[in-house]
Amino acid sequence: MNTPAAFLPFSRPDVSEATITEVGNVLRSGWLTSGPKVQAFEAALSTYLGGRIVRTFNSGTCTMEIALRIAGIGPGDEVITTPISWVATANVIIEVGATPVFADIDPITRNLDLDKLEAAITPRTKAIIPVYLSGLPMDMDRMYAIAKKYNLRVIEDAAQALGSRWNGKPIGSFGDFVSFSFQANKNLTTSEGGCLVVNNQEEARLAEKYRLQGVTRSGIDGIDVDVLGGKYNMTDIAATLGLGQLPQIDAIAEHRRSLAQHYFDCFGRDFENLSGAQLPVADMHNSNWHLFQIILPNTVLRADFMKQMLEQHNIGTGYHYSPIHLFTLYRERGFKPGMFPVAEHIGYQTVTLPMFNTLQKESVARVVTAVKSCLYL
Repeated sequence: MNTPAAFLPFSRPDVSEATITEVGNVLRSGWLTSGPKVQAFEAALSTYLGGRIVRTFNSGTCTMEIALRIAGIGPGDEVITTPISWVATANVIIEVGATPVFADIDPITRNLDLDKLEAAITPRTKAIIPVYLSGLPMDMDRMYAIAKKYNLRVIEDAAQALGSRWNGKPIGSFGDFVSFSFQANKNLTTSEGGCLVVNNQEEARLAEKYRLQGVTRSGIDGIDVDVLGGKYNMTDIAATLGLGQLPQIDAIAEHRRSLAQHYFDCFGRDFENLSGAQLPVADMHNSNWHLFQIILPNTVLRADFMKQMLEQHNIGTGYHYSPIHLFTLYRERGFKPGMFPVAEHIGYQTVTLPMFNTLQKESVARVVTAVKSCLYL
């Protein structure tokens, strides 16, 4: 009797024993909230990103909202983004009182279609929130040229892109606002958390106010509040997790690139023609391969495929993401099926296959064999 293969999740966080020990030291120190570890993590992130100013937060969602607030985006303004992302990308636009505007995505890269983005710009457009799906950057040069042409702020939703590059430069080391997430399944995790890259000290000071109730302190007992802030600060516990992983971020990206290449090698050149499925763009230079996603053929129901992968092969899968504009909250704002057909097709047929820092090539081969079996190849 064959022993069933161990369950293989689509994602698994990786925290070293040395980092766990450091977390224990923080717990014993008596300083648990924002303190010296947060400052050290911000400094390390700044160094990694070429000296740019970085502030940390308790999520990669509030970072985008705060960037919008720093940019002065509010009621009457429009912000263009993609309909394929975690819903937070659009929710933050509503949160500041602005109007979300979607542009359809490119069927190959699955990022914003820049032709459609430019066509969506109106006199009310004040910002763009591009998303680098699976860690794959878009054409950064063209995107920023469009932003400059129309005098738009850019809030990069680089939640999945720490360790990704554009023309050899790390994402976040150039551009306007850049938001990263350190949520549990990211290449670098602080369990929950994120950071925002800003452009100058004035924006940094405003970000600090927004992350902690609008407070400014002076002297030993001076305090003032001049903006409406929230409670978004990162803890020293979370920062310690980040400090333990950041030195390995480029090595992590390289390992994931090797895993992605092995996926392509195992699927083979004829997989798309034989199966009707679509593999991702084989970018082994820019992407950090946060996710490896395939698009199922229209004849295959995603739920059936995912169930079969789990029940017959003991392999977990996921999907990232459902089309935002078809959620009830957005339908109530006038969005309808058929408005963004590429996003709708990809949103309903995409499956995320296992990809994580400790995944090994033999597991990749196992996944590919299972995928082919489920597609009757």
